[in-house]
Amino acid sequence: METGFRKWIIVITIITSTIIELIDTTIVNVSINTMSGNLGASLEDTAWVITSYAIANVIIIPMTSFLAEKIGRKQYYIGSILLFTLASAMCGFSTNLWELVAFRFIQGVGGGALLSTSQAILFETFPPKERGMASGIFSLGIIIGPSIGPVMGGYIVDNLSWQWIFYVNIPIGLMAALLSFIYLRPTKGAADGRRIDWRGIFLLAVGVGALQVVLERGETDDWFAATYIIVLSVVSAIALILLVWWELTTAYPVINFRVLKSATLSISAVMTFVLGFGLFSAVFVFPLYAQRIIGYSAFQTGTMLLPGTLMAAMISPFLGRMLQSGLRPQYLIITGFLFSAIFGFFMSKSNLATGSAYFFIPLIFRGLGAALLIVPLTALAVSELKPQDIPQGAALNNMMRQMGGSFGIALINTYISNRAAVNRTALVAHVTAADPATQMRLQGFVGNLMAHGATYLRAMQQAIGGLENTVVRQTFLLSYMDAFLLLALMNAFCIPLVILTIKKRKAGAAPQKQVVVSDH
Repeated sequence: METGFRKWIIVITIITSTIIELIDTTIVNVSINTMSGNLGASLEDTAWVITSYAIANVIIIPMTSFLAEKIGRKQYYIGSILLFTLASAMCGFSTNLWELVAFRFIQGVGGGALLSTSQAILFETFPPKERGMASGIFSLGIIIGPSIGPVMGGYIVDNLSWQWIFYVNIPIGLMAALLSFIYLRPTKGAADGRRIDWRGIFLLAVGVGALQVVLERGETDDWFAATYIIVLSVVSAIALILLVWWELTTAYPVINFRVLKSATLSISAVMTFVLGFGLFSAVFVFPLYAQRIIGYSAFQTGTMLLPGTLMAAMISPFLGRMLQSGLRPQYLIITGFLFSAIFGFFMSKSNLATGSAYFFIPLIFRGLGAALLIVPLTALAVSELKPQDIPQGAALNNMMRQMGGSFGIALINTYISNRAAVNRTALVAHVTAADPATQMRLQGFVGNLMAHGATYLRAMQQAIGGLENTVVRQTFLLSYMDAFLLLALMNAFCIPLVILTIKKRKAGAAPQKQVVVSDH
């Protein structure tokens, strides 16, 4: 535990490291088109820049506790910052797509390690009674990072070049490494002669890596219509089953699944998965809707997310204090799911004429909902763990959030595509030569084009093209509305689950107390 100036320097360093790692999960999304053109690659291939980072993140996160204990937390943390920073520089220097993909994977290895190690360091910096406050502070990075990524990415791509989305990490990373070297307490790696669990590391890398590729690329290649998706799904299932069996039987596991005996951690992990699903899906769907349907630029879209993000950042420390004062986290979680459902419901009622002012309130609800979920879930996950188990519990909880985000983006993308096919069929059924409204609109297009000098044949061709564009736009508008409604329902359905959880925990409290007494 730290006090005074040293304590708050560590806090600032930790939050900065968390933010730059999570910024890089979304900052690249808005520059894919630019990268594709500059590197001479297809959009499909360029998407591997995003996929490789996500794969590395999810593989390394559950290993962070083991590696930090083996190497020493301070050394591992500083090494991860430096690896992330060096890989960021090499991403900017890349001259072809596959160089960039390789360095993004390395960047994800360094960045993924920062997330859980940062949380563990932050919890050790605060005394146990202030861990609610620590959770509130840590959540700032989780909320701010993904939300400001598109803003920064849009601004940089519009005003500089795509390489600068990586170069901006260099001075921040070097400063974070320097402050960590000066202010973090020295730690030693384990010197007990324990062997490294190479089999567990291999199974984890294969299982999670294959699953992540399936989730990231499934929609692009029509899921199980592609042979490699089927093969990777089978490989992932086998590897993950073997991983759990091996880690529960080996003496020195790379992932200590035994901490999941804590009912609180297990329940929190499930809720955190749902949180990741909704959080990352909303950040994925809203920019697509705003840019493709409403016509906003990447920078405009990012700035619309900022008020909700700032509101969430403002209340997070207060939520931590409320938890410290004894407020049950479940009540905040219920409110968080309710606010997230309100966001999805409001968004599902927008249309092509909706202005930016309409989005302000629902996006505020989104930000508040994220804060009300992240802060208590982060605190609840490790609340009943022994100090030595907190790093492993934090790592597993963070992995569930990242996995929830991967599942969320993959499934919501598939859902939008499926709904687009259904909605187009429904719309086209009404756009026929016998429909008076269609004929009136078509003739209006033709008359307007002929008035501007087009021949009748040319005007008719352009009018049919304009009608098709209208159908396409309306199709995707309805599909995005369906996606927002799905997110609203998913969050609403979680509320009864949390209520049941409260009842179960109350019922289990008395027997647990009796066991403790009998042990004494």
